[in-house]
Amino acid sequence: MAASPAPKRSTAGSPPITATRTAKDTKAKETAPLRPTTKTKTKTYVLDTCVLLFDHTALNNFEENKVALPITVLEELDKFKVGNETKHFEARACIRALDRLSEENTLQDWIPLENGMGGELKIVMDSDCSGASTKGVFTEQTNDHKILDAALCLQAQEPESNVVLVSKDINLRLKAKALNLPAEDYQTGKVKDNRHMFTGRTTLEGVDSDVIRRMYVDGQSRKTTALGSERQNNHFYILKDGSASAMGFYNEGKRCISRVDKSYAYGIKPRNSEQAFALHAIQNPDVNLVTICGVAGTGKTLLALAGALEQHKRFDQIILARPIVALSNKDLGFLPGDAEEKINPYMQPLFDNLKFIQSQFGPNERKHRAIEDMKRDGKIQISPLAYIRGRSLSNVIFIVDEAQNLTPHEVKTIITRAGENTKIILTGDIRQIDTPYLDEQSNGLTYVIDRLRGKDLYCHVSLEKGERSELANLANDNL
Repeated sequence: MAASPAPKRSTAGSPPITATRTAKDTKAKETAPLRPTTKTKTKTYVLDTCVLLFDHTALNNFEENKVALPITVLEELDKFKVGNETKHFEARACIRALDRLSEENTLQDWIPLENGMGGELKIVMDSDCSGASTKGVFTEQTNDHKILDAALCLQAQEPESNVVLVSKDINLRLKAKALNLPAEDYQTGKVKDNRHMFTGRTTLEGVDSDVIRRMYVDGQSRKTTALGSERQNNHFYILKDGSASAMGFYNEGKRCISRVDKSYAYGIKPRNSEQAFALHAIQNPDVNLVTICGVAGTGKTLLALAGALEQHKRFDQIILARPIVALSNKDLGFLPGDAEEKINPYMQPLFDNLKFIQSQFGPNERKHRAIEDMKRDGKIQISPLAYIRGRSLSNVIFIVDEAQNLTPHEVKTIITRAGENTKIILTGDIRQIDTPYLDEQSNGLTYVIDRLRGKDLYCHVSLEKGERSELANLANDNL
């Protein structure tokens, strides 16, 4: 018996199947994007103690990623919680932040951070770290190695996550990389590119001769178009037209180029255009914050002090300060004497410059005696920066020497101390940093220059030509 034919499927209401439609469907399938078969890895950042001592807000600066703290970091924070230095304040602020996060959570589990981006935090216990370890690799088990152990532990426990050690300690980062553990510096507050450091001054060739003539006749020129695209607020210029030239300062508010002269300041005369610009900025009443960069012997501290003395009648006090960076591992507590005797070795460069300025005048001259009177009456005060926190500085000139040894947070703390009629001068050499966790891109002086350039109350000058002696120049150029 023959099989009955299969019933035909009704095509009513359906579009006719054509060769064209089939071809389109085939093409669409061929060109459709392929879905990723692997899941994108998350990131887990393991923070070293020095990162939190550098910036206590670091916990919230890793966006939606996870942040892990080895229990060793909490142990080290506990050691830094007592004291009056900035690192002690940072430690206390970080401990308070962790305490706030742990009010309703256990820190052994991933808990949400307060950054509003979905970041999470966890404390890694030593007991959790079995398997991957630095034991047998290094000769002793230091706290740094315990932090490496915690990062290696997470790397083994969470293969779906990219574990990265974040540290300001270069050698610890090198150890991590030697163990095949990714490591990087803490990037927040770090200037991205300072290879072409902002100098605060520009030389322009072929300037209209009338602009230069007006600057000598009237002391200024309103032909600001002569600056072209190089025009910047609170910026210095060397304007040239053949053999004629003039030094000028442009301010956006006044819309004019003012002439800059090499004038004396308390017996000190600028020896080059850079020093003339620096002295002009120091004595400019419209500028409240000045930064001066330069290598050794360019006259940074001397110019700042001479300019401050020249305008001492406008202020109640001149305060000189510099960060105390211990030499030969001798902290203040190990030096003999009272507090003043302890800080004197660190402040000696400031005393030397003050003595040099005083030597420009005879013992019986008025300005020589004026310096002695100001020192006796406390109108010239030399102080370590540790004593500045919490003060409100009004009607003072505040000179901070060696500012490259400060963190961005420390510099911000200093500047926010400024009250009415206060001028702050920061001097330093960003290539001569004495603290282990700062570099040319992350120090406070570089940070200020990068963030404040062009602002109304701020002016910067870089000094390049050494004027201390031919021997000092020889060393700077060849050693």
